[in-house]
Amino acid sequence: MRRLVVLLKKEFLQLLRDKILIIILIYAFTIDVYVGGKGVKLKVNNFPTIIQDQSKSFKSRELISRFREPYFKILAFVESDKEVVDWLDKGKASMAIIIPPDFERKVDKGQGKIQVIIDGTMSITATMAVSYVAEITNDYAIELLERKGGVTKQFFESFPQIDGRTRVLFNPNCLSHWFMGLAELFNVITMVPLLITAAALIKEKEYGTIEQLLVTPVRSWEIFLAKMLPTVIIVSLLAMLSIFIMIKGVLGVPIRGNLFLFYIVTCFYIFTLSSIGIAIATMVRNLSQAMMVIMIILVPMLMISGVWTPPEAMRLFARYASLLSPMRYYLDFSYGVLLKGNSLKYIWHDILGILLIGSMLLAFSAVRFRQSFAK
Repeated sequence: MRRLVVLLKKEFLQLLRDKILIIILIYAFTIDVYVGGKGVKLKVNNFPTIIQDQSKSFKSRELISRFREPYFKILAFVESDKEVVDWLDKGKASMAIIIPPDFERKVDKGQGKIQVIIDGTMSITATMAVSYVAEITNDYAIELLERKGGVTKQFFESFPQIDGRTRVLFNPNCLSHWFMGLAELFNVITMVPLLITAAALIKEKEYGTIEQLLVTPVRSWEIFLAKMLPTVIIVSLLAMLSIFIMIKGVLGVPIRGNLFLFYIVTCFYIFTLSSIGIAIATMVRNLSQAMMVIMIILVPMLMISGVWTPPEAMRLFARYASLLSPMRYYLDFSYGVLLKGNSLKYIWHDILGILLIGSMLLAFSAVRFRQSFAK
């Protein structure tokens, strides 16, 4: 135990003396989390739109008035198809609404149509913008029917219909920064341990100090633990500070669950990722190779974790592959605890997944380290 304490003291001193690393860690758990929460919007805001109103009638102007901020930003009223193509091709506008000359006459006959041309390069935003347009035009059509021929709300209620009432739980106002801020924090918690531990061991190999450690009266497992425990302690503390300062304080996300449970499981999760960093460091010769291997592992792990695409929406292969990623279980566990306030009754299977996969990865890393630096 005394040898382990001495090694831990050495590792802490090395970490704390690395000023660049300290700055990166502070940035990752503060500014990066804030930018991740506030910089990405999962809804349409000020969508750049142009309008070609060929009708120039009362009803066309009435419809156009419904496309207003903060959802749509009308940049210009154009007069020709060439201008429409020019605005879209140059990327100055993302959507064009074209109202035909006979719009008002056809509306009076119940056959009114408009054309919407949208830039699908940003497919998620484009899909949401199209849904907004459909909702606006449908509401306007119902309003026109209510005005015409004494048709009232009671007229529509006489038809068979389904009253679908949506109730949003855990984020009633659908604030995207609640989700995005936490998602960025979990990404940081996943990436940083891999990078720190791999870089620390590779630096020892490049400077030749790992051989000096191996000739001292310490065992390989003590070096293994000493390389990971400082990362676990520092990253877990920074994660908790980020939750209190950035997530709850700055972004205003309510924390409903048991933070002690979250901290314990997060420590084991970081411990697992740190062990993967150690295993990577034993397989490569320098830091550049380590970064490439980390990217090969990290990118698929993030993509199939469920942070961007629900596992249910993935292809069958990707869905089963995600079951091998500890990040999938960690995300479900963390959102369940922090946003939903779930107890062990609802998250035990996620904890079990983290423990099982984490234990296997930890065992693999320990064996790999022992084979590389056995005494």
